[in-house]
Amino acid sequence: MIMPDEPLPFIPSPEDEHQIIEPVEFDFGLRRRTFMQLVATGLAIAVAPWPTDAQEQKQQRRPDKSGGNNAPKSVWERIHIGKDGVVTVLTGKVEIGQGARGEFTQAAAEELRVPTEQIQVLMSDTGLVPNDGLTAGSGSTPRTVPAIRQAAAAAREALLELASKRWGVERTSVELSGGKITHTVTKRTFTFGELAQGEELPKTLEQATPSTAALTAVSDWKVMGTALPRPNARDIVTGTHRYSSDIKRADMLHGKVLRAPSYGAKLISVDVAPAKAMKDVIVVQDGSFTGVVAPTTARAQEALDAIAKTAKWDESPHPSSKEMYDHLRAHAAEAVPKNEFAEELAAAKKTLRATYHAAYIQHAPMETRAAVAEWKGDQLTVWTGTQNPFGNRSELAKALRIPESKVRVITPDTGGGFGGKHTGEAAIEAARLAQAAGKPVSLKWTRAEEFIWAYFRPAAVSDAEATLDAEGRLTSWHFITLNAGPSALETPYRSGKKLARSINCAPPPLRPGSYRALASTANNFARESFMDELAAAAGADPLEFRLAHLPSGRLRDVLEEAAKRFKWSERVKSKKKDIGLGLACGTEKGSYVAACVEVEIDRKQGKMIPRHVCEVFDCGPIINPDNLRAQVEGGIIMGLGGALREGMEFQNGRMLNASFSAYEVPRFRDLPELDLHMLKRTDVASAGAGETPIIVIAPAIGNAVFHATGVRLRELPLTLPEKMPS
Repeated sequence: MIMPDEPLPFIPSPEDEHQIIEPVEFDFGLRRRTFMQLVATGLAIAVAPWPTDAQEQKQQRRPDKSGGNNAPKSVWERIHIGKDGVVTVLTGKVEIGQGARGEFTQAAAEELRVPTEQIQVLMSDTGLVPNDGLTAGSGSTPRTVPAIRQAAAAAREALLELASKRWGVERTSVELSGGKITHTVTKRTFTFGELAQGEELPKTLEQATPSTAALTAVSDWKVMGTALPRPNARDIVTGTHRYSSDIKRADMLHGKVLRAPSYGAKLISVDVAPAKAMKDVIVVQDGSFTGVVAPTTARAQEALDAIAKTAKWDESPHPSSKEMYDHLRAHAAEAVPKNEFAEELAAAKKTLRATYHAAYIQHAPMETRAAVAEWKGDQLTVWTGTQNPFGNRSELAKALRIPESKVRVITPDTGGGFGGKHTGEAAIEAARLAQAAGKPVSLKWTRAEEFIWAYFRPAAVSDAEATLDAEGRLTSWHFITLNAGPSALETPYRSGKKLARSINCAPPPLRPGSYRALASTANNFARESFMDELAAAAGADPLEFRLAHLPSGRLRDVLEEAAKRFKWSERVKSKKKDIGLGLACGTEKGSYVAACVEVEIDRKQGKMIPRHVCEVFDCGPIINPDNLRAQVEGGIIMGLGGALREGMEFQNGRMLNASFSAYEVPRFRDLPELDLHMLKRTDVASAGAGETPIIVIAPAIGNAVFHATGVRLRELPLTLPEKMPS
């Protein structure tokens, strides 16, 4: 097979720029001579199987290389129509459990007027698809879905034009419905497959631009807005679907990499002789990188254990999790601004100050990092689970000192990411091991490796200060967050004079990176907890206090709807012992969310037990209601983990809870009653749903604990004190 030309470079959007991406720096001593040695070994690569006849002409793609625009310049770079009539949609986005494949299927089917069964989506193969950027920031719905719709609409018009040309009739007498083009006068029809015979249709699609056709109005949607099951649901349920860690290649070997015993430790020396003496074991040493390759994972682990026993390390001092917040404050990258609202402070009826903390937490996806690397001469193909295939391609090229045109990254559907799989460490490690072995190499991180060496959601310290006048109105707002990041930093409330700043810390105790909803999990926790404290200081109901400071609009709407469905006013009047009610709201990624919760306090076990969550969510027009509900449910459940238990514990640079038994993500028994409502708006564009629903869970639970006990909890994960007021 001829490898296609390189797809378009990625021009990051503002949403992508908010992602925290800190790749591990690999710098292998690769030289041209190494390549010649590899070529001389007769390495072979079997290319990925061609999916169907609908993609038979993909080798002929001619993507624009100008670098000035990330969007494909022609319909052909996004839409292919095969001689079998199947429509193939090409996208650089990744299916990582969020349901993007289904949304893309619906988008194309809607604009092309075909059944969803006639659509297939080819995703995340850097050798074949356009670069749509990271699969992150809830960006697939607001950016990639419209791009696919626009290309499909242009393809629709091209098909109609081609059909009218072949029949020699007026374009206005031709229509498309149910996957067929019909001449309304003679009732003659063309199928997509019939129009795809020959070279005329591909040439037409190559000339058509995605921006020339009108999109279907929301009020006219027939496919979008319906509950389409996941296109590959049967394969997932029956176990025939292959995830990244299921990839197998002919003559494939298995690799392991030597890890440091603690953060910041540097390798002084290691004796690889014991592993080299083992049968069928290959040892790779390249600078500080040391790894082994063997016929089985067990054999590779045995060889790695033999090496690890000989390794000597220089371990540097490292703060513990108990010292973390003091460390963050002491290592602020710039001076923390003081509150300069002197006039408001002097005139205030009340001034309130509070500090909130959020621990480092891990993403804990069910599938750990995995990669299979295979070389053919100086051409490298890597199958890996990542949210960033084109970024991984760049990382591989840089680490191995080869042109990006020599690297192809293919991402099978992947078992979870949550912002945690932007970087390409496993891919690079597998590629270097495969280069030395002369055969394909599979590398799978263990659960402990995933917990220790993957990046973390940053820990945070947030200082909030505000003033109230005699009527209980906010007159100033001063909010500084250390190390969390800027997402959801600004307050949506009317607050008089205000300042909100995000300050990084250098060096941070652990490696930071993106997480589901980014810094808004910490920032919204601090802000919504502080708003409750301000309401109490003003002697106001938490709901009424928020509404008094919220302008009309979508955030106010979801808050009012949640309170109405939860029956907030009635329930707070009938207070029950050890039952607390709390609420929170917020906005992020162009969507709006509010939640009311009921929490039971178990004083004997020292636990808070969420019993009921009512959440209202607004992300604009709903593309797939079932998938949206799944995303909201997932966000709530993940939010329970960060609120109640999840937090990395470490000492002397070593993780103390790097396992699912010690680091408890939510279990089935933790699931409260969920009362979910989606506000469908048709006057705005659709936004993504994968992130924002998580941000209100922790503050709502913390506020409910105060309602039940009078105790304020200002640190995530939330922990009840040993002694509580009766």
